[in-house]
Amino acid sequence: MNAMTIGKLAAAGRVGVETVRFYQRRGLLVEPERNGGVRRYDETDVSRLRFIRAAQAGGFTLAEIGELLALDATEDRARARELANKRIAEIDERIAALQSARKSLRRLADECAEGGDGRCPIIEAFEPS
Repeated sequence: MNAMTIGKLAAAGRVGVETVRFYQRRGLLVEPERNGGVRRYDETDVSRLRFIRAAQAGGFTLAEIGELLALDATEDRARARELANKRIAEIDERIAALQSARKSLRRLADECAEGGDGRCPIIEAFEPS
């Protein structure tokens, strides 16, 4: 039964109304016909909205999310797995970059803690050259 207004759908998905409209413009959410001048949404729409938000939190782009939604109808697990593995590789790259940055910053913090004369190595490291 279609019982929710767009405001209630947005609240159920913990997003703003404009976010729902944005997803509709992108083709990720269906825009139902007006019934009595008002569009009504149901739990299927809530589930889809929550899926979109969870996939975004997982790092998928809106284009990839659209593809995942389309794949759901075809049950193409191989392609879904390919998209997930691509996302995992990108996350691994970001983790490696963050670990490298952490290591560098830890070294600078240790150098700063040693004291000594001159400027703080942390300040020097982040100054434009």
